Amino acid sequence: MHSPDSAPQPPVQPPIRSPNRRSSQFRLLLQRRFGPFFATQLAGAFNDALLKQLVVLLATYDGARHAGWSADRLADIAVALFVAPFVMFSAPAGRLADAMDHARIIRLVKLAEIAIMLGVCAGLLLRSLELLLACLFAMGCHSAFFGPVKYAFAPRVLRADELTGGNGLLESGTFVAILAGSLGAGLLLQAGAARWLLGLVLLAVAVLGYACSRAIPSAPPCGAAVEPGRGWLADCAQLLRLARGEGVGVWNSLLAISWFWFVGALVLSQLPAIGRDLLHGDSGVFAGLLGAFALGVALGSLACERLSEHQVEIGLVPLASLLLSLSLAWLGLALQACESPAGARLRTWQEFLHAPGSHGVLAAIALLGVAGGLFVVPLYSFVQWRSAAPTQSRIISANNLLNALFMIAASLLALALSRAGLGSRQLLLVCALLNALVGVWVWRAVPEFAWRFLSWVLVHSAWRLDIRGREHIPQSGPALVCPNHVSYADALVVSALSPRPMRFVMDWRLARRPALRWLFRQVRAIPIAPQREDPCCFDAAMREVDRALAAGELVCVFPEGALSRDGRLGEFRSGVRRMLDARPVPVVPVGLDGLWDTLYSRRPRRPLLRRIRLRRRVRVRIGQALPADIGLQPLRARVQELCTPAAG
Repeated sequence: MHSPDSAPQPPVQPPIRSPNRRSSQFRLLLQRRFGPFFATQLAGAFNDALLKQLVVLLATYDGARHAGWSADRLADIAVALFVAPFVMFSAPAGRLADAMDHARIIRLVKLAEIAIMLGVCAGLLLRSLELLLACLFAMGCHSAFFGPVKYAFAPRVLRADELTGGNGLLESGTFVAILAGSLGAGLLLQAGAARWLLGLVLLAVAVLGYACSRAIPSAPPCGAAVEPGRGWLADCAQLLRLARGEGVGVWNSLLAISWFWFVGALVLSQLPAIGRDLLHGDSGVFAGLLGAFALGVALGSLACERLSEHQVEIGLVPLASLLLSLSLAWLGLALQACESPAGARLRTWQEFLHAPGSHGVLAAIALLGVAGGLFVVPLYSFVQWRSAAPTQSRIISANNLLNALFMIAASLLALALSRAGLGSRQLLLVCALLNALVGVWVWRAVPEFAWRFLSWVLVHSAWRLDIRGREHIPQSGPALVCPNHVSYADALVVSALSPRPMRFVMDWRLARRPALRWLFRQVRAIPIAPQREDPCCFDAAMREVDRALAAGELVCVFPEGALSRDGRLGEFRSGVRRMLDARPVPVVPVGLDGLWDTLYSRRPRRPLLRRIRLRRRVRVRIGQALPADIGLQPLRARVQELCTPAAG
């Protein structure tokens, strides 16, 4: 704990970089601020998976002799013992992470992992399944306390434009490590490895993880002292209230992440039955299915940085949600074409690959993993970016608690559907339908997701954006963004310039069109009319702009007041000056070039085929913020300069 009056040292800051240089996310692995942390996380994920799979496999072969229970029941107990600590200890883990240096917590947790692995060695040598199950529960506790630090540490050492890439590395590395640990357990047992060797591998990986943690830079707490707990149930309720208090975007992002783990738990729980009963394959087929899913998640996670243009881009989430439903439905249908007759000999991995329909099953599972990576990485980045630093660890703990509850709900749903007579194929189709319904709910609950999705799809399918100067848009605090107005799609292009949501001031006629009215109302667009036409609407817009700026929001206004009719920059209206007089804030000039020839402009007598040409290059230049007292003519001259190709 630290006192409210203490002044902790700031964490290691990222190196300064040229504004227009976009480095690869893999460069982070070579930097001390991220590389040791990444290696520590990989070692922990590998050990978690290796120990869990060892206990399950040993339970399969020795469970009945040791405890008198069936192997399936012991396997379920092993999973429950690993998940239960997240329900039990998420609240204290979050408080601890917000009150202590993150690097110190990681090192303490890794020391505890070494002690746990010594217990595993004893359990293996004594052939005590009870001791191994106790160690598995202890590793669940280890993960419960490491989890809040895992996602709260990254935003302390990474810039906003590195969050998506860093989270992509973490997710891809974690799933690859889980795959390696799960497959490694089977290979070691299949090769007849001695029990002391199994324990030695686990202990060596734990020691390696601790050694890597020694190089993690300090990340001290940045808030006031955290209050002590008041009991498990009260702490959990307080944790969830704290998460809801971060705003509808963060809260619904946490629910969406938990939904991903709900879907993942359902699918992964069905993989053994799919491999054995539907595909009639041996353990190698199950390993191949698991590998396709894990590699798909890794690929989807790594692709997020490039698709998001190095920023937090929640526009990928609706796309990923759609892919999740399609891949689940595809997998359910592909399994029907790949079934083998009952009673046949179990197929090996090589035989499965040559069976009809096998490639479709693997492709569907891989696409499911890709969709999962595209879904969860932007959400984690969004939560890290939007949540307050002093409570960030507790927000992540709330996410871990929700994840555990959703995974338990997934197990109960799978059990209920199984008792109702539904097989794995039907369960996948039900899951696809449920995911589609959840996707619609998320889009309606967080309209920002839908707006960012429309922006992302249009920008990445219709045009090739050449953007410079993103760093000039403030990461926090109010500002007035002033671009030229060339086309009806300008607002979508401007919204792609920053992950921060913007309030757009738009013509009242456009805002009231039936086809667009609902969307504009959901994204809180501000309709405005010329003062001479509707003074009441004009005054209401001015008051709303002032309220938005007072609340620290970004407001985008097109100073020309109307769409250009000749492609040239028009005169700026006095309304911009009135906004700044009422609320002096920085002014960010933006120049758009390349949209005049598109279908969305007012350019007359232009051949239609040339106007709808895809992948047209659109040049966007963002200037340095100007003072609030700037005159209309100097502001117009700066926007004109940014619109000119020579400026870039």
